[in-house]
Amino acid sequence: MSDAIMLFAAGFGTRMGDLTKDRPKPLVPVAGKPLIDHAMAFVRDIAPSAIVANAHYKADQIVEHFAGTNVQVSIETPKILDTGGGLKAALPLLQSDVVFTMNTDAVWDGPNPLSVLKSAWTNGTQALLLCIPNANAIAHSGKGDLNIDDAGCATWGSQTIYSGVQLIRTELVSDTPQNVFSLKQIWEQLEQAGQLRAVVYPGKWCDVGHPDGIAMAEQMLGYANV
Repeated sequence: MSDAIMLFAAGFGTRMGDLTKDRPKPLVPVAGKPLIDHAMAFVRDIAPSAIVANAHYKADQIVEHFAGTNVQVSIETPKILDTGGGLKAALPLLQSDVVFTMNTDAVWDGPNPLSVLKSAWTNGTQALLLCIPNANAIAHSGKGDLNIDDAGCATWGSQTIYSGVQLIRTELVSDTPQNVFSLKQIWEQLEQAGQLRAVVYPGKWCDVGHPDGIAMAEQMLGYANV
């Protein structure tokens, strides 16, 4: 299995308010470094075969941030492609039959989430989502997304929250006829067929999709700006 990874960094970050007027959300600083660099620390740790970040809103800043590195940037223009469409457009750069996808608006306190997923992946899996128990999800206002049974089968429910990290077979994406679509469309098909899988993350996770999440993430990490 390849370790290619797609970082989602194209969104408008509207929930961040003024913080994203002059920069894309992945470049908002948290605990002394841009949000996306928190994700990149985990990415570098697994030494993936390919790293791709998509970009749309203020895409030039994402390109500049990764200049001189091995991170390729897939620029979505003239319109944003949503998660499924963004991944589909990046497949020629990823060149893998299985890829990680990772949102870049969260921070983690615990083991490498990518390693947790990789260790739970089996050959017959179509998509494997990493989920957080509600008690360990910080700054998240949702009610929950998935229930997970003892066999790892996931169904829509409220017991755990989707963390924004998954492993997925790319043929599910390439076979989707649309060019603009959400990955949830694929998950819904798998869930109906009893083929959606999920695993629980053993640490803590903080949603930094809104300004209040910044201080809560820094507190979780024990960060003191002195």
